[in-house]
Amino acid sequence: MENYNYFVLARAIHVIGVVLWIGGVAFVTTVLITALRQVADPESRLELFEQLEGRFAFQARITTVITGLSGFYMLEAMNAWERYQQPQFWWLHLMTFIWIIFTLVLFVLEPLFLHRWFHERASRDSDRAFTLVHRMHRVLLTLSLLAVFGAVTGAHGLRLIQ
Repeated sequence: MENYNYFVLARAIHVIGVVLWIGGVAFVTTVLITALRQVADPESRLELFEQLEGRFAFQARITTVITGLSGFYMLEAMNAWERYQQPQFWWLHLMTFIWIIFTLVLFVLEPLFLHRWFHERASRDSDRAFTLVHRMHRVLLTLSLLAVFGAVTGAHGLRLIQ
């Protein structure tokens, strides 16, 4: 029974992490970047984006770690690693893929070069840079929401793939 309680806690922590993380991505994608694209002055746009997105990046780093650790714990507790070999658990593959992408971006690519690359690109052509960033965020948000949909329906027994 004690292990079950830990599992339930891990799932609750996992869901809270996903809500904060993907909810933040939704805000950045649908509100922040959209509003910033309306700012006429390219320098002000870039400065405000870096200030606000930088604050969210801190939250995103914490929530991706929490989500990854709790997800790993649940897989281990359920001894469910074989689900990666079963197509009906496509959502587990997608969740893991999304987590890997965000983890690489937040912890490796952004600190190494993405932040500098975007800053330079936005300084040269702000409209194109923000269009590109917005497009990338929309793709990641769409995949993330598809993963959430699949995880919730899959965890409750719906099998879209047999």
